[in-house]
Amino acid sequence: MASRKQKHSGQFVFGLDIGTRSVVGTVGYLENDIFHVIGQKVREHSSRSMLDGQIHDIAAVGATVKDVKNELEETLGVNLNEVCIAAAGRVLRTVTVQVTQEFEEDVTVNREMIYALDLLGVEKSYEKLNEKKDSDIKFYCVGYTVTRYYLNNSPMSTLENHKCRSIGAEIIATFLPDDVVDGLYKAVDMAGLTVVNLTLEPIAAIKVAIPLNFRMLNIALLDVGAGTSDICITRDGSVVAYGMIPTAGDRLTEAIAQSLLVDFATAEKIKLAAGGKSGSISYKDIMGLSQKITPSAVHKITAPVVEDMAKEVALKLKELNGGKSVSAVFVVGGGGKIAGYTKALSKALGIAPERVALRGEEVMGKIEYECAGCKKDSLFVTPIGICLNFYDQSNNFIFVSFNGKQIKLYDNNHLLVVDAAMQADFPNEYLFPRRGASLTYTINDKEKIQRGAPGEAAVITVNGNAADINTPISAGDKIEVKESTAGEAGHLTIGQLPEFNSKIVVVVNDKKVELPKFAQVNGKLESEFYSIQDHDIIKLLPYYTIEQIVEFMDVKLMDGMNVYVNNKRSSMDEKVYENFDVKWTMEEQKLSDYDYDAALNAQKFENLPPGEEGDVERAHLPDEMKDMVSGPGEQIQWVKAPDGRLIRVAVGSKPETPPEPIEEKKIHVTANGLPLELTGKSSYVFVDIMDRIDFDLKKPAGVLVAVARNGYRTEFSAPIEEGDNLTIKWVNGTDELPPEPPAPEPPASEPDTTEVDVSETDLLT
Repeated sequence: MASRKQKHSGQFVFGLDIGTRSVVGTVGYLENDIFHVIGQKVREHSSRSMLDGQIHDIAAVGATVKDVKNELEETLGVNLNEVCIAAAGRVLRTVTVQVTQEFEEDVTVNREMIYALDLLGVEKSYEKLNEKKDSDIKFYCVGYTVTRYYLNNSPMSTLENHKCRSIGAEIIATFLPDDVVDGLYKAVDMAGLTVVNLTLEPIAAIKVAIPLNFRMLNIALLDVGAGTSDICITRDGSVVAYGMIPTAGDRLTEAIAQSLLVDFATAEKIKLAAGGKSGSISYKDIMGLSQKITPSAVHKITAPVVEDMAKEVALKLKELNGGKSVSAVFVVGGGGKIAGYTKALSKALGIAPERVALRGEEVMGKIEYECAGCKKDSLFVTPIGICLNFYDQSNNFIFVSFNGKQIKLYDNNHLLVVDAAMQADFPNEYLFPRRGASLTYTINDKEKIQRGAPGEAAVITVNGNAADINTPISAGDKIEVKESTAGEAGHLTIGQLPEFNSKIVVVVNDKKVELPKFAQVNGKLESEFYSIQDHDIIKLLPYYTIEQIVEFMDVKLMDGMNVYVNNKRSSMDEKVYENFDVKWTMEEQKLSDYDYDAALNAQKFENLPPGEEGDVERAHLPDEMKDMVSGPGEQIQWVKAPDGRLIRVAVGSKPETPPEPIEEKKIHVTANGLPLELTGKSSYVFVDIMDRIDFDLKKPAGVLVAVARNGYRTEFSAPIEEGDNLTIKWVNGTDELPPEPPAPEPPASEPDTTEVDVSETDLLT
């Protein structure tokens, strides 16, 4: 290649097609859209130094490359120092995946979301590829294609600006192993050449075989070489898939060698000679015996292999094309020339035979040969495509610096910062703002999520300039990426819950008390200040127990006190709902009720005379009680004895006489249409009917409870009398409430009986 670095029309380019059976070197130049071939040399490998497109003996391949280079230099009289090469399709790995991105609510899709979805697909492809890897070979993603997008699980050609809850994609990603590239680079380096452009063989072939105006169609290019059959598929104006199967012309050669008992080189000559229409082919078998065979007999040997090859290629074509056949297949390469191959392939694909055809001279309309002995042939489609690819400078490997580390990238003509990040194994989540961990909890049997706060995006520079993940990059760029940050984790207290929006109001000893609602978290009561933890199970309670009310009010009930809920004696674990009435009172105990003999036996109250029922002197009290009673003349007090009992101590007076027993009263009322008889108390309030009727305050059936007495609104603590008509029900608004009771009428005024003496007035004056 000429020493000029600028690529322009008229510049010489040296291309090498390093194949399994041979190396083809081509030198030419592009001018006015016509590529002029000025030199072309073909040299077969002296041994099987390459198998299935893979270099096995680098030194042997390097020697063959050097021979081709030297011959061209001698013929053309130029020094060839730079070369363009192509990697065989055998080294490609293609992975197809489907990915989905869910959102918590409807969102409008933007380009960043779509690109993040694509990257998710490429990452999944890497994972799927690594699952199949049986070695530590590093693979490069040389490109990916989205074959289909999904919007809310329905196919969609374009996602941008649509509103949805989920997006998805089917993606084909193609990978190339590093050792294959290094092998090619080393082979040409041994020949004294520097690689200036590397492409893939199917990409090079398609450049010649399928013009741009044909690529709107669903067409496959099949390059059948000696060791591999490389596939390239077009649709909608671009290449959408690459593939390879390690099945090609060498399988035919091996079948001939086994059938005729000849070595591989002789079998190859017989295969090529069988391309003739008539005559016979002479050869010697491994026993040294001379033999003859007709081309038709050779075709009979290869026919089963041709059919198997066609079936394998057809299956791969359908796999790469989304499970269906392509519209047409263009076949190039020497292996595709075998008799019956195109016909067998059309049958396997289920398309018309005329839609599977060899492409050779007819696709080389813009190729001019200016060298002796050169000819237009399908065998040379790929070598010329390698040369043409040089002018586009696409699909080449370049080097960039990523966070101080040099990495190699496959240049597909639109490399971005994010491509370098992936190649450098920089985690994808560190490029985008990361939300803090979500908080998942269950409230009243419903699972809910409190999302974490968003973090900051990655800080990216390219050559010192501010950039983002979509900034284009080129060879030699210096990329620095400071990873994104995660936001605060989801945080919530009981009091911040939307459901926690009210208080419970109860009446305690005739005073209204507002109680903040309690929550039961994992079976334990917590206040509104409790910080919810992940996977907590929360239940909001519409009641307090007596014990909780006492604790909230910061009071201490003394021993001997009785507690009443809605005038009914209750225990400390009794549940108290909205508007309930609570009272606690002291039951008096006479001093004589205390068992002094038992106290003396327990060595308590040793200074207190046994059996004393009169005044209690302060000196007679134990030390623990002296601070409670200061001296004679005090009022009667309740004090706590050392054994924990409460006793009533009177100083200077006798214990009070026990109160008279309560006189019970019986009344008859109607409650929600049901006649009731109430007994056992001297007076009654509305709440006394609650345990006699079928009405559950724990199961709300409306906004609030309305109670009425004789048709007028009342309260749970309101007194009731004989013959009252009582109702209680759930209502949903104030318009359903019973009316307020009428205001009491003012007392009637008495007639004025004041006597007035008018005899002495001035009324007549």
